[in-house]
This record gives sequence, structure tokens and C-alpha cells, in this order.
Amino acid sequence: MLPHAPFWLVPLAFVCLLGPLVFFHELGHYLVARLFGIRAEAFSIGFGHELFGWTDRRGTRWKIAWLPLGGYVRFVGDMSPASNPSELENIAPELRQHAFQLRPVWQRFLVVLAGPLANFILAIAIFATFFATVGAPTSSVVGEVLKKSPAAQAGIQRGDRILSLAGRSTPTFADLFNATAVRPGETVNIVVQRGDATSQLQVKLGSDTSLRAANGEPIRRGVLGITPSTQQLQPMPIARAVPAAVNQTARLTGAIVDTVGQMIRGYVSPKQIGGPISIARVAGDVATLGPLDFINLLALLSINLGFINLLPVPMLDGGHLFFYVIETVRRRPVTVEALDWAFRGGLALILTLLLFVTGNDLGLWTELERLIG
Repeated sequence: MLPHAPFWLVPLAFVCLLGPLVFFHELGHYLVARLFGIRAEAFSIGFGHELFGWTDRRGTRWKIAWLPLGGYVRFVGDMSPASNPSELENIAPELRQHAFQLRPVWQRFLVVLAGPLANFILAIAIFATFFATVGAPTSSVVGEVLKKSPAAQAGIQRGDRILSLAGRSTPTFADLFNATAVRPGETVNIVVQRGDATSQLQVKLGSDTSLRAANGEPIRRGVLGITPSTQQLQPMPIARAVPAAVNQTARLTGAIVDTVGQMIRGYVSPKQIGGPISIARVAGDVATLGPLDFINLLALLSINLGFINLLPVPMLDGGHLFFYVIETVRRRPVTVEALDWAFRGGLALILTLLLFVTGNDLGLWTELERLIG
């Protein structure tokens, strides 16, 4: 269980965590747009009133705003969140060649895609640096098997290597934990290597609620009942560290998809989803463990931010990409009215989700259930 951070550290850690994530995300958009000659009018970290900023020689206003819950890059010809082209006639003639909406659809697609990709690249860079300097975990060998645990009942022994669980590859114990935790009480297939022999076992996982989310909600997680063998991290050459980091990022992205699927199936409660308050609390708690753990959390959240932004929800990058694909297939843009309604719906969905996760953060839904029940 994480130690609790002092109150002053929580907002500081939150800003230090979210700031780089937003900066790299928006920097991805900005750099690809600049490559295509699209001019940025503003590059903002945070929303609302500008605290301080400066204007560069290209005319871009770089600024820090008071509400550190995101950021944006506003391009010439990109006047609304929906990138609505209806106001393009208001662009000065000398700026039309630099307008975002007047570029080919493939350029707009790449500019939007660059934001989420920048988050994945940031995670890969962090993992590669960690693997090259500290080392990488490369084993899922069983150290101890707890008595009367699901693993013991299935015949798993010390020294066995767990190759996969529920069809998910588990080269490290972190992968094994991620695959197990989201399957409480579920019967799964486990592939085990013992010596040169490989066998497949069917195991009914246990369930544990000893851990709690940042909002106090009990976390129901699957339990196999094993501990990892002792292993020492060995630094690897950068030529191996980069592919290993790419693989690590891909596996963690797969774990996110797996968790979403288990949530849809009902094995994971949506009340465990945290919002800005929970993220701030976790950031503060992890910051007390030291810079390496904090940077690792930065990589994990960068992957989450990249994944979320690729979802085909209007207002998110994935929503823009979805409409660009439709435009490519139809060979003409989606109508202004359709874009407007879609992005209104997307905004309503995001605000509803924000309200829900904030309720989770504050424990409102658990308290409401207690009062009703």
C-alpha cells in the first residue's frame, strides 16, 4: 500500500505529472503541423485565463493558463473544437495557405494522430531509458505458491514459468498481475512451462478486496496465489532497450483494452475508475517513493492518455480521425450540421464521464448506495 503524501505535495505532484503529458501531446500536434506549414496561433498548457506567456517569431502565443486539466494547440483555420470549416471565409487571404482546414485530409489526419502518438513515444522513451540504465524485468518464474490458493489447487509449483493467462502473454510478473487482477472469480486457462515441458491448466481465480481505490472504494481483483522468484535487473544495450520498451508499451496498451473489456463484462466495477482527484492523490503518494517511481507513473499515464485520445469519441482526437476517415471514403467532408451535433453529443458524453469519475473520487456513489440500501 502506498504511503500517503502530505497535502502540499498532492497538487504539486499533479501539476508535475499532467504538465509534461499535456505538453508532449500538444507538441506532437504542433510539430507535425509545422512540418506541413500549418501555422499555430496558440499553444496552451491549461485552460482559462493566461497566467504568463510569450509570442514567438512565427506568431504563436505560448502560454500557461490557470486550470491545469489539459491544453490545446489552435491552428489558423481551426476556430472551433469540431474543426468546423464554416468560418474559413473570415481568414485573411495571406493566411489561407497556412490554414489547418484547407489542407488535404491526409495531412489533417496525421496532425491529429501525432498527439496520441507523442504520448506513446514518451512512454517508450521513458521505458527505454530505464531499461538501459537500471534494467528490465524479464521473468515470470514462480517463487512461492501460497497454500490452498488457486495456483496450489491447479498444481502450479515453485520454479514454473507462467507463459500466458487467459490468452494474454505474461513475460513478466507485471503482465501476469495485470491479466489476473481484472478477472476476479473467473475460470481461465494458464500456460505453464516446467523444465522443457509446457502444459495448459484451467484455474478458477480467487477474489480479493483488501486494496482500496483512492476514493476508498474496495478494489475487487483476481488472485492466483503465487509470488515471483527473486530476480536482479540487468541493464541492456540501447539497441535492445528500445524494442523492449516498444513491446512493454504495447503490452500495457493491451492491458488497458483488456481492463475495458472486463469492465464491460462486469468483472471490474466502473466505480474503480478515478478522475482528476484520484490521479492527484496517486501522483502525490507515488512522489513520496522517489523520482524513478514517479517517472514510471508518468509513462503509465502517458499510455492511458494516448489510448483515451484514440477512442472514436467526438471532442477527442479519435473523433476527429473518425470523421477524416468518413471524409476520405465519401470524398467530401461531413456536413457542418452533422459535425456540430456530433461534437455536442461528444461534449455531453465527456462532461457526463467527468461528473461520474468525480463522483467516484469523492465517494458519492458509494455513499448514495449506502443511503438507499
